[in-house]
Amino acid sequence: MRLHAEYAWLPGAAEPSRDVLIEVADGRFGAVTAGVPAPAGARRLPGVTLPGLANAHSHAFHRALRGRTHGGRGDFWSWREQMYAVADRLDPQRYLALARAVYAEMALAGITCVGEFHYLHHDRDGGRYADANAMSEALVAAAAQAGIRITLLDTCYLSAGVDGAPLTGAQRRFGDGDADRWAQRVDAFAPAGGHVRVGAAVHSVRAVPAAQLPVVAAWARERDAPLHLHLSEQPAENEACQAAYGRSPAELLADAGVLGPRTTAVHATHLGDTDVRLLGTSRTGVCFCPTTERDLADGIGPAPQLAAAGSPLSLGSDSHAVIDPFEEARGLELDERLRSRVRGTFTAAELLSAASRAGHEALGWSDAGGIATGQRADLVTVALDRVRTAGVPPTGVLFAAGAADVTDVLVDGRPVVTAGMHTTVDVPAELGAAISAVTR
Repeated sequence: MRLHAEYAWLPGAAEPSRDVLIEVADGRFGAVTAGVPAPAGARRLPGVTLPGLANAHSHAFHRALRGRTHGGRGDFWSWREQMYAVADRLDPQRYLALARAVYAEMALAGITCVGEFHYLHHDRDGGRYADANAMSEALVAAAAQAGIRITLLDTCYLSAGVDGAPLTGAQRRFGDGDADRWAQRVDAFAPAGGHVRVGAAVHSVRAVPAAQLPVVAAWARERDAPLHLHLSEQPAENEACQAAYGRSPAELLADAGVLGPRTTAVHATHLGDTDVRLLGTSRTGVCFCPTTERDLADGIGPAPQLAAAGSPLSLGSDSHAVIDPFEEARGLELDERLRSRVRGTFTAAELLSAASRAGHEALGWSDAGGIATGQRADLVTVALDRVRTAGVPPTGVLFAAGAADVTDVLVDGRPVVTAGMHTTVDVPAELGAAISAVTR
């Protein structure tokens, strides 16, 4: 396959290059040459072509809450009860249908790889399905059918609070009893296909007691697998951890051997100076989810301080209040402007790196996220002739474009979105049906 991009954003560049010839073979980029006319037979890509974008933090079933939880008063904790009600209605078949449609929506937005932070493991009474990893199988199959890659971050979730209270209600579906049984279940999961990798997750210090943390960290370390965790999303989490352990969540995780370059902390909203230093010096990545953090009134995290300390930054859509990686990327900069009243903390190239290369690396796909020879052939083309992008210079697409402006997406060299349409999934119809099935 030979492609000719009107503009393409190449690795390390401050702005897109013009007239880029891109060769693809066996799902990888071959030669990438800028400044050449379109040769005969090459497929034209008008607009700006970006590397594939990575959604480093997703809870697929939360998509069913969009438009249902935004109008009333409340906070994260009241929203969580509505989320549990949806979780209680899912089974493997329904989850496959919902996740397939959600992942196809991601593909339409330019996302070529998702990190699924997966804790909905068991049946409604907390008992295991005949196949203990049936829900995991559903998510892996959903990604394959939607045409994107997935890192399944199998999440350890053992208690209802820092005090070790037992799981009740819908939470019973999340737990394996202890970290050893969690590890045994995950070890039994061997998904097929080159589109999937399996990593680990600690839900939070609320959900995994301190004594159990080293087991999860060791599982990931022994397999060189990604390890993700929710960190300091709410002040109440910090206060409870301090009361129980005399340390902040970041300090507790550092003492348990959880932090490090394979680890990504999600949200990291309410951090002290010591927490920032611990994350940065250990090269622990941080995934920000700006649209969810503002939707849930979580707050604005210290992104510049974390980046300066040494933490790579990535992006996720988390609860899917919207699925739009352009909005997440510019949200990192625009939310910081609100907090600091200073413009231009992050350049457009830095925002693109967070949305592409850094996200893929956080998910264990270090061979993706850049338009360069040998990398996975993921491409996202954004139109420059839409209402939102007309007259916008190519460098401005991250601040002007939205998911609806994506015209073409390739994943591992395969067309998944063409002319703004998913090649195999009727996304609106499938989303509507799948969400109706779990919200009636």
